Amino acid sequence: MSDPVILSTQQNDASFDDVWEELVWRGLVHVSTDQAALKELLAGEPITYYCGFDPTAPSLHLGNLVQLLTMRRLQLAGHKPLGLVGGSTGLIGDPRPTAERTLNTKETVSEWVGYLQGQVTRFLSQEGDNAVRLVNNLDWTAGLSAIDFLREIGKHYRVGTMLKKDAVASRLNSDSGISYTEFSYQILQGFDYLELFRQYGCVLQTGGSDQWGNLTSGTDLIHRVEGASVHAIGTPLITNSDGTKFGKSEGNAVWLDAAMCSPYRFYQFWLNTDDADVVTRLKVFTFLGRERIEQLEALVASEPFRREAQRVLATEVTTMVHGADATAAVIAASQALFGQGEITELDAEVFESALRELPNTTTQPDAQIAQLLADTKLVSSLSEGRRAITQGGVSVNNRKVEDVAATLDGFVERGGMAVLRRGKKTLAGIFVE
Repeated sequence: MSDPVILSTQQNDASFDDVWEELVWRGLVHVSTDQAALKELLAGEPITYYCGFDPTAPSLHLGNLVQLLTMRRLQLAGHKPLGLVGGSTGLIGDPRPTAERTLNTKETVSEWVGYLQGQVTRFLSQEGDNAVRLVNNLDWTAGLSAIDFLREIGKHYRVGTMLKKDAVASRLNSDSGISYTEFSYQILQGFDYLELFRQYGCVLQTGGSDQWGNLTSGTDLIHRVEGASVHAIGTPLITNSDGTKFGKSEGNAVWLDAAMCSPYRFYQFWLNTDDADVVTRLKVFTFLGRERIEQLEALVASEPFRREAQRVLATEVTTMVHGADATAAVIAASQALFGQGEITELDAEVFESALRELPNTTTQPDAQIAQLLADTKLVSSLSEGRRAITQGGVSVNNRKVEDVAATLDGFVERGGMAVLRRGKKTLAGIFVE
């Protein structure tokens, strides 16, 4: 990922009196501890807060981005972030609602810890009095024996309360049940908060609302052990207006690492946001101010065909995650694919990633274009492909195809790539061996 623009150009919205008010307006507070106390706390002297990320994959994804940007808003307000990457909790895995996680090796988890730490520091400033501090819960659990853990921490937990946690309850009612390993996860996360309270004076944890049981595990433990009151904020789970899970594309998470989700696919994901969802996304995933977002909201209502809000959203978030240069390249590719730019001038890597997102095929330079139309499902048959060419609606790399017997070698060199178009918006990718 490129250096994030967020660190140098973004500031909290001045139209709000305090960061709590901004978090509420942006819809980032789904559940929390005492709201009046939190508002007062965040308006006062800088506090230390944290959010945890488990290395269950080599990259963070869009759900994690909600937390990173929430942390950044708090940091911009002067508060001090701790970015916890769970070298120990990553070995266990937070219980999923449906089935047991596959446990990764210690070596794999350790490697992924490094990857995620690098991503966390892309979004949180490492400079100034409130620079982000990275912590790893393996540091305080690795030397702790099972007996000491049970005596010092486990004794403060009641099984009845643990069974009521949403993630545990859903698993108990499933066919797979839940192992003692994953059942213990909430104790480990509570222990994290206790250690960060002791070591850094941390008094606030943020996380997704589906983590609320784990978040309150920590607040309850600190109250029992230290007699102190600390806080937690659960952000809403982001879903699409039709109720489907946000950030899923054909079953694959939208990752923040360019190697796992190309900047082109990332940009297109945001560009395809539904009108009903785009304003919410602008509030959660950008640092645009209230006035600008309200202007875009008005455009969604009055001129939805312009999709201006979607373009702004896609540009803002892609720039934040992948940098301005990568964003400019994918915008150029998007325009060129639809005949609004020179394909020959595109960055080869970006062009390839764009074609991979389309229906595509690999072929020989002497392949007939009419056949390729059928092979890529742009038409249903060879005869229909010939008919489309005769009607003047087919092009290769924005060059019109006029001969029904034309082959690729007149349009693309060996080892090259091409966008095959039928009509204005039906595209396929061609890779020439």
